Amino acid sequence: MTSHGFNTTARTSSEARAVARTQTLIKGENGIGTVRKTTLPGGLRIVTETLPSVRSATFGIWAHVGSRDETPALGGATHYLEHLLFKGTARRSALDISSAIDAVGGEMNAFTAKEYTCYYARVLDTDLPLAIDVVCDMLTGSVIREEDVDVERGAILEEIAMTEDDPGDCVHDLFAHTMFGDNPLGRPVLGTVETVNSLTADRIRRFYRKHYDPTHLVVACAGNIDHGKVVRQVRAAFEAAGALKDPGARPIAPRGGRRALRTAGRVDLVDRSTEQAHVILGMPGLSRTDERRWALGVLNTALGGGMSSRLFQEVREKRGLAYSVYSYTSGFADCGLFGVYAGCRPSQVHDVLKICRDELDHVAEHGLPDDEMERAIGQLRGSTVLGLEDTGALMNRIGKSELCWGEQMSVDDMLARIASVTPDDVRSVARDVLGQRPSLSVIGPLKDKQASRLHDAVA
Repeated sequence: MTSHGFNTTARTSSEARAVARTQTLIKGENGIGTVRKTTLPGGLRIVTETLPSVRSATFGIWAHVGSRDETPALGGATHYLEHLLFKGTARRSALDISSAIDAVGGEMNAFTAKEYTCYYARVLDTDLPLAIDVVCDMLTGSVIREEDVDVERGAILEEIAMTEDDPGDCVHDLFAHTMFGDNPLGRPVLGTVETVNSLTADRIRRFYRKHYDPTHLVVACAGNIDHGKVVRQVRAAFEAAGALKDPGARPIAPRGGRRALRTAGRVDLVDRSTEQAHVILGMPGLSRTDERRWALGVLNTALGGGMSSRLFQEVREKRGLAYSVYSYTSGFADCGLFGVYAGCRPSQVHDVLKICRDELDHVAEHGLPDDEMERAIGQLRGSTVLGLEDTGALMNRIGKSELCWGEQMSVDDMLARIASVTPDDVRSVARDVLGQRPSLSVIGPLKDKQASRLHDAVA
């Protein structure tokens, strides 16, 4: 069987065995929470976090490729490739891959986002060598057969149909298009029926070879693990696949750029026979590297981050106009989004929008009172820690940090940054973000008169 991935001839020369560079990025107490990073000759980065108190480990490989790296003709290729890497390698069939992890009670999955892709397995600590071997084999040795491309096409088209059947999910894709238009960030991660049907095995193979070079990958592992052993096992797997071909290669840098997102007053309405209208009102937010993101996090939590938030209290608790209402932020390398979502009866859309708009305008002008500030800071700090209580979450944090920021921040540092946010910081970011003219996306049964009035909601 021929692999369409990397050169399968292993390199054992002294050049390929050049010395790796290891750093301690975060030093924990008694080894707990210590984060180390090794960069192998060939540009592959390996980041680990040690947590001796658990009996599990999560191993993941992050790829510096997402749907924003696709041309219009390649829409959905990143997600398609994610599926295909589970279909078999030169060493394992699709059944071999899944049964190997199932046999030890582990779990394996992957996800594709707009700026990265991640493949991971969570297993008992004693089974970590197996997880490393399987996941590394998938990433370096996929065969991408024509027949697998054809079979998986059907599964992906069903996934697209499933998303279309869920308007609460679909409205987020609509809002991305409202804000970004016809550019990669505005297109759905899954692609469309047309683009998925047009993708061929050859085009996907070329995409694979271009974006799954070791310089584009970050290995992340967290749990009851030994950094040195993880490095040796990963290195052996990649060298056996002939993947570390250029000892002088350097890792790709995090995405950069300062492209400002400029949208105002755009409205996208999709008339669909649903029981609820699904609404997102929003505006440009902040990039993930913007130092104001900590203040925006506090603001977002106070506005729509929980049951005590302003929007939940005003829309649901006091008036019962919606069951689900919340705000959220999305940060990309060079821009971001801030949005408010609500699902409500079609007859209540205008009332819900007015309340949301009034609350955003009020906070943009006056900021938050002290009690809401303190509650939001406490809630955000608590959720940050509670969200890192398992090895999968830790693997996600260190892998994404290395890929997206090129650095690691300890939990204590993160909590300190949140606690340092001042009322002036929140007032300033509220004015800058919420003070912009919003845009609107709605999916639901809309009459002509309603649709006309919705345009007035963003005036």
